[in-house]
Amino acid sequence: MRSLKTVLSAVLLAGLATTAAAADLVRLGNLKFAHYGAISYMKEIAHKYDLKIEERVFAKGLDIVPAIIAGEIDIAASAADAAIAGRAGGAPVYAVAGFAKGGARIVVRPDLPIKSVKDLKGKKVGVARGGAQELLLVAELAQNGLTWANGPGKDVEILYLAFADLNQALMAKNIDAMCQSEPQSSQALNKGFGVELMKPYDTPLGEPIRALVMTEKMYKEKRGVAERVLKCFVEATKTFIDNPKLAEKYVRETMFKGQITPDDYQDAIANSPFTYDLTVEHIQITTDLMQKYGVGRMKNPPIAKDWAKLDLLDKAKMELKIR
Repeated sequence: MRSLKTVLSAVLLAGLATTAAAADLVRLGNLKFAHYGAISYMKEIAHKYDLKIEERVFAKGLDIVPAIIAGEIDIAASAADAAIAGRAGGAPVYAVAGFAKGGARIVVRPDLPIKSVKDLKGKKVGVARGGAQELLLVAELAQNGLTWANGPGKDVEILYLAFADLNQALMAKNIDAMCQSEPQSSQALNKGFGVELMKPYDTPLGEPIRALVMTEKMYKEKRGVAERVLKCFVEATKTFIDNPKLAEKYVRETMFKGQITPDDYQDAIANSPFTYDLTVEHIQITTDLMQKYGVGRMKNPPIAKDWAKLDLLDKAKMELKIR
């Protein structure tokens, strides 16, 4: 007969195994930008919602789409236009929340007499393809009567570069200006090799909103998990909004390993504040402008009301008593 000690140990181990099994695995696709910090922080508090969040960092939002289609990612953070292009390309996702606003600047070389968007005529402008920055840039050029192409022959020559390469190109004077994300655009200003021309938010798009997307499978078939994911997101975001020192420490030390300064972070977040909210209208306006300017190259642009599902967000905010 087993001893009482052995029986109690077995019961304890069984209980621990049950507790461990209760944590549902959620695979997160994320990007390395300052305003994506609350999304990354979700994994730090996931245990409170019986979740285990595994984060995978991608170079840009469009890179996440193949992983979603392959069934390797459950939730993802990206610019709204990358999410729209992904949906148009067959990614079975719903937009379920917003998590940051703004987050871009048009930055120019300080040695050039560029004082307005019209002054970009005849210049080379760098931007990352498939992000909010590309749509913001072309919307500004169009609003100012300028034409553009990925090569010579138009008013503005656009060079498509990775986010990490844009600052180097501006510093080396290989481009004259860039439409860049945060914190990279703030770094360019603080290090002196770039000056701000404008924050490009005066087009019909307004301030772009970054979107949290979720697979249709999770939304439809794992409703309980989906609800807990949104509560985790809302709490993580509230934590960053209410405790800016914690937010800065986490982004600077955990995400960027000390590669950005306090000034870089503060300037970046001032231009890309954390939020929860997203609207069907914003997704539709973004879709319409993408189609108008050929961003994302969509044959069948999705209708916003068909895939912007904000009920989980509304429920999470209500349960956590957030307006």
